Order: sequence, then structure tokens, then C-alpha cells
Amino acid sequence: MDQTSPADQFAEPDKFLWLEDIEGEDAIAWVEAQNRATIARLCDPDFTHDKDILTAQFESDARIPAIVQRGPHVYNFWTDAAHPRGIWRRTTLDDYRSDAPHWDILLDLDALCASEGESWVWHGAQTLRPAHARALITLSPGGSDAGVVREFDMITRSFVPDGFTVPRAKTAIAWLDADTVLLTSAYGDDVTTSGYARTVRQWRRGTPIADAPVIFEVAANDMASAAAISHDPAHRFVLLTRRIAFYRERDVYHAAGSAPVELDLPEDADIDIGHHRLLIRPRSPFAGFAPGSLLVIGIEAFIAGSRAFRAVFTPTPKRALESWINLKSGIVLGMLDNVASAIDHADATKDWACSPIAGLPANSSIAVRELAVDDEASDALLFDVSGFLTPDSLMLGTPFTAPERLKHLPSQFDATGLVVHQHEVIAADGTAIPYFLIAPDTRPPEGGFPTYLYGYGGFEISLTPHYLASQGALWLSRGGAYVIANIRGGGEFGPAWHQAGIRAGKKIAQDDFAAVAADLVARNLATPARILGSGGSNGGLLVGNMLTRHPDAFGAIICAVPLLDMRRYTKLLAGASWIAEYGDPDVAADWAFLREISAYHLVREGQHYPPIFINTTRRDDRVHPGHARKMAAKLQSLGYDALYYEQAEGGHGAGADAAQRAFFYALAFAFTRQTIGQGG
Repeated sequence: MDQTSPADQFAEPDKFLWLEDIEGEDAIAWVEAQNRATIARLCDPDFTHDKDILTAQFESDARIPAIVQRGPHVYNFWTDAAHPRGIWRRTTLDDYRSDAPHWDILLDLDALCASEGESWVWHGAQTLRPAHARALITLSPGGSDAGVVREFDMITRSFVPDGFTVPRAKTAIAWLDADTVLLTSAYGDDVTTSGYARTVRQWRRGTPIADAPVIFEVAANDMASAAAISHDPAHRFVLLTRRIAFYRERDVYHAAGSAPVELDLPEDADIDIGHHRLLIRPRSPFAGFAPGSLLVIGIEAFIAGSRAFRAVFTPTPKRALESWINLKSGIVLGMLDNVASAIDHADATKDWACSPIAGLPANSSIAVRELAVDDEASDALLFDVSGFLTPDSLMLGTPFTAPERLKHLPSQFDATGLVVHQHEVIAADGTAIPYFLIAPDTRPPEGGFPTYLYGYGGFEISLTPHYLASQGALWLSRGGAYVIANIRGGGEFGPAWHQAGIRAGKKIAQDDFAAVAADLVARNLATPARILGSGGSNGGLLVGNMLTRHPDAFGAIICAVPLLDMRRYTKLLAGASWIAEYGDPDVAADWAFLREISAYHLVREGQHYPPIFINTTRRDDRVHPGHARKMAAKLQSLGYDALYYEQAEGGHGAGADAAQRAFFYALAFAFTRQTIGQGG
């Protein structure tokens, strides 16, 4: 008897399946024809002006260089007009404080691209402690998730002949010592069905990867393997992780001089180990503590059998833990209070008493991170401070000292007369859905503000206030309104908020977005014809469903790097890794709800769909470009107004350099203007 999946039982022939052949001759010819048509329609004089504004922003010397400290230097990767692919450089912290730091260039990526004839995109470096004289550099061709790893000598400023080299794959690598690394690489047969590394190998210098002993292995149908190394001389260990699914894992703790121990913890918990502490954030009730709490216990005591957990954070209905940093002095808590930032320090020397970190700006969005990656005794913190209308600042401080401002971004647009409001709409099930509105502080014009509505609603990702440099320059300053919807599926209010918007709840999260659009109309701020819905990746699935399920609520849709075919998504690239978020179309009960949000299959002829602009990149090796291609082709075959553009590179994003990103985003703003107009 032939075996078919539940999805196949409902299948009609997919006549656009050929567009999944990423480099196929016919598919590329179709893409090139689509690109020409889109450029002809959208690249008007205003497009060129907007592209120039965006390019100037992306390449401006006034941007804040992001830094991390290793040893006596702070390191930065920088792109500008002279270095579109970028330079890896370093200086001292004192010099960084000056208006014109003296940067020491370690690697010029543009020169490397030219000499090797490759389109390299920087994907980071791991340096060897304590001297930081060697680095393992990851370079991606065209911006894809998969990259190559090469060993770099920071004294000679050259790649090491016969050094550690990993062929192109989705790879993570970490120094164990000068001649040994731990390697997790989806290379060869070491691949899970999700396309990630299945093994952790302990690889010695000068030996083939295939001969490196496997020290940890997961099942082929697990999501991935992972390894982390602590170089703290007071607490050296390796943590090996079996990532069963996106939100489930099992961890093996191997302290120096001890036998490895599998940690007896819930599979859905996030954990962190350092300074002889075990931190646990459960996603479901655990040991009498609420989901989303942060618990602490001594790691040695836990292994010995103690379960005397202390809660250093307890959530409330509106207050959630967004991030934390485990310092020697205690734990820094990055929280969201009704989507507003709050930063506390739980003091390890004062029985975990919590207090706000003093001196941080009020009414700002604040992200906190460690300054030094190799100084376990350091309490130095970097604070990225911004707001929708407030340019970014970078501040340096500790939990005990008021922060100093290191850098400040000049205004990128005139925010005079613009205001920020936070509203709520009550969803059909009675849940309050918050959203931010940034708009002129005036009465809406006839027909309402032209409104750009953005959402995501998945993978515990929170949409928080951030400086709207591009949107401000090209949209807000011209009289438009910008809205960010904090719908279910995100992380704004902790695990329950996320879990309400996954699997069968994904449809509910999407309906939240439509409810926000309706609320803008109810408040007389906009009309449906002047609302554009926008989202990317999971947000692309979101707005694809606005097109097919709520077409009357929108005047236009922008759908970027999207998932759209929920029947085949698990068969395409990394799709199988997201089953925990969406469900498995090969399981009948899951396909029953997935078919209700599979935008590609919900397209019907004879509907009144708004215009849609679908865009992606050919080098996206996370979400297959076939989703976007097939959706555009199907819509066009039924006579709908569907534009398509595919960037040749860029990975799961908008381009491999500033010029490509500026072109990509300027197309989107041109489409927005042409469909819902602009204010002013």
C-alpha cells in the first residue's frame, strides 16, 4: 500500500513547484523577468532619492561602532562607503571614548573579496584567550547562514597556512586550547533533518575533520547539537546540548576534573551556567515556580541533589524577563514592563536583593550587554539606549556606578511634531493586544494617516521601541504614521504570551494583527485603504494571511523573506526546526490547523486582494525563497497585483552590503507610497 502524508491527502498539484529549484535555469529566468518588471514600476525619481538617503544612513561615519572587549582592546566590525564589505578593527577603550579613535585594522574584507574573487560577508570571530593572537573567523558567501571558518593570525594580519579551516556549512566553533577546538558543523553526514550539526567533535590541529573524535551526538531527527566552553579559571567546564526541538533541550555539564553529568531539568527550560551558579528559566511550571521565572542555585549543590532554588525574578501579567547577564557580583535582569524597559541587579552578596541600576535614562528602550568577553571578574556593562524618536546612545557603567555616555547618534530625521502613543485593542477572546503608534501630533487628514503597520508574532521575539532612522526619514517626516503591533506569539509578556500564538494559536496571533488594523480605523486614525501591513520571515506568513484572510482590512501588503507554503515548509531548508512553533504538516491533527494559515493554499480566484510586494534573497538558506516565488507566481496567474523582487545575495535579510540593503528598502518605500500614498 502506498503511504501518503495527511498533507498529501488534501493536495492539489502544485504547478509552481519548479520555482523551488533555487538556481534552476527556468526559475532564474522567471526571477529576472520579475525583477525587471518590479524595477520598472517602482524605481521612479523618488525611489532614487530615498535610496540615496538610506545609503547615506547605512554608511554614515556618525553611526555608533558596536564594541566588545577582549584583553586590552575593544573590537569592532565596521562598514562604510569606502569599505562596503567591512573592516575588522580594534582600539583601546580610552581611545574609543574620543571623538576620533585611532583604529588598528586587522582585516579588510573588501580587499579579501577582491583578491579571492568571493562575495564574503562577515559572520564573526572567536579569539584565543588569553593573548588573543589567533582568531577563528567565519565568512559567509553572499550572507547565507552557512559559512566557512578560517584561522587568522592577528600579529601577521594573515590567515594561517594549514590552520583550522572548515568548509562551507552551518558551523559553530570554539577554542578549547591553542591546538584544539570543539566543532559543531553541519558538514558531510553530520547533519540533522533540520540542516544543523548533529555532532560535537574535539578537533586537534593538523588532523582531518573526519578523524576528529565525536564527543557528543544527537539523533538525526533532533534539531541540533551545540557546545559551550567556560574559560573562567575559577570555573572551567564544557556544556553539551542536545537541542531536541526549538524550545526543548537536554544538557550535559562537564566540569574540569569531573565526570559529565546530564542535568535533571525540564526540557523546555533555558539555562545558563557561570560563577558556579546554575540559572534556570522554565517555560512551564517548575518546582513551584511560575513559567518565566528566573531561578538560581549553586551548580555543585544541584548536582549533589539540592533543589533549593531561589527566584531572582518572578513574572507578573505585564512584566516579563527579556534577558539576563550572569556577573560575578550578581545577575543583571533586562525586563519588559508593558513593553517598556527596566533594568535591575540582583546582588549575590546581599541574598539576591534586587534594585534598579541607577542613572539610566527614563522612558527609553534599553538593551544591556557585557563589555568584556574574557574578564569574568568584570562588572562593566554596555547599555544601548534609544526610543522611537530618540537617536541611539551607548553608555558604559556597572551595577553600582552611574553610567557614562560613550557615543551618541545624531538625529537622522526631524521629529518635530511627532508623538508616540501606546494603545490597546481587545481581541475577540477578550485579550488586550498592545501596539505603538508613532504619528504626527495633528488631527488625521481626510481618509486618515497613511499607516505602515508592522508585526511579527513568533519565536518569543519581542518588538520593543527602537530608533526609527529609516522610517523616520522616509515616512514619518513626510506625514505618515508607523505602528508596531505586539501580538501574541512574541515574547513581550513571557512564555504564556508566546505559547498562545504558536501551532493552532498562530491563527489567533494573526487575527490580533487584523484587530490592530481595525482599531486604527475605529479610532479614526486611518482607513483600510491607507493601511499597509508589513512583516518578514514569520511576519511574512503573518501578512500573507492578512492578504488571504483579512484582505478588506488593508490597502497594501509587504511580505519579506516569508514562509507561505505550510504544507511543504518542513521539507525546505531549515523548516523542520520550526515544527515546535508551527506544527507538523505530516501529522493529521497538525495539518488541520496549518491548512487554515497556509497562505499559499488559501489564495483563491475572484477575491479583492490588495496589492502585495513580495521580496526575498536567493542566498536565504534559512527560509527557502521558493515560498516567496511560488506565492507571487500563483497570485499573478490569477490576475492579482503582485510584485516580486529577489536580491541575488543577502541571506535571510535584505542584502550583503549597505548599497544592496538601501536598494531593497527603497523599493519597499516606493511600493508603500504608490499604494497607500503618503502624508504631507
